[in-house]
Amino acid sequence: MIEPQPPSVDELHEQLSDQWRTPIQSFSDYLRFERQYSPHTITQYTTQLNFAALYFSKLCDDWSSVQGEHIRRYSMQLRSKQLSGRTISLKLSCIRSLYKFLKAKNIAQQTHYHNPAEAIKGPKFAKPLPKNLDVDQMARLLDIQDDDPLAIRDQAIMELMYSSGLRISELVGANLQDINRSAKEILVRGKGSKERLLPVGGKALESLNKWLKIRPQFAHPDEIAVFVSSKKCRISARHVRSRMQEWGIKQGISSQVHPHKLRHSFASHILESSGDLRAVQELLGHSSLSATQVYTHLDFQHLAKVYDNTHPRAKKRTDPE
Repeated sequence: MIEPQPPSVDELHEQLSDQWRTPIQSFSDYLRFERQYSPHTITQYTTQLNFAALYFSKLCDDWSSVQGEHIRRYSMQLRSKQLSGRTISLKLSCIRSLYKFLKAKNIAQQTHYHNPAEAIKGPKFAKPLPKNLDVDQMARLLDIQDDDPLAIRDQAIMELMYSSGLRISELVGANLQDINRSAKEILVRGKGSKERLLPVGGKALESLNKWLKIRPQFAHPDEIAVFVSSKKCRISARHVRSRMQEWGIKQGISSQVHPHKLRHSFASHILESSGDLRAVQELLGHSSLSATQVYTHLDFQHLAKVYDNTHPRAKKRTDPE
């Protein structure tokens, strides 16, 4: 028996009246044009808000009449579906963000938008530490002995991601004019189109130079993207993820390799060596230091291991009494 597919964003949207749809659409436009969020992020917000609106529409007339008790009931319904604490918190966060927008923009004239979700917290959940590859694993992953043009491209992609701590969106969005090879720098556009200038390491620059020499085989003369696919167009994030996973297997890496793991590895290794959390924050493009502080846990794990292996009073006795 074939299970029915979940409704699409458009199908959900069509089930709502204008009183519910218009604020969601205005919020979506705000995220797209003013905050310049990625299409994926906007779809996530829109989907979660459409599902919430379908629930609230059975209890209220519009977003302005939703009360805290309605949101508590919605949260309890989500719990009854055995959803994870992280998922429920994400759904409630989307609702809070919508109300913050409505209150700030005063969308409906003479309509007072409170934030009924403001005081309602999602269930507590343990935030998993970001997973990273150690230095030896990174060296093995990047030690690609293959003259195939696509292998050269993939090596340049991974070297650059690890060298500069790029997000996948920043990598696939990189253009030729963004790279200053003489200064060993790359200009990237992060979340909200915020720009930052990042150093490019020697190994990454060497791999980039090899790729740029053969890039004309794959790119149209007017193509500005640094990395292109065999279809002669800008490479997609999905393609990069797929290729990186394949290389992890080929290079004998025991854990799954994906773009964000290289970014985590970059941050962890820089912090282990420097101890400079502020510098790591700037390199990663985090607007808040709290987003970077998760790496201090990884750094502590590294320091604890060094302590256990080196401190005379921490070593376990292995000699007989």
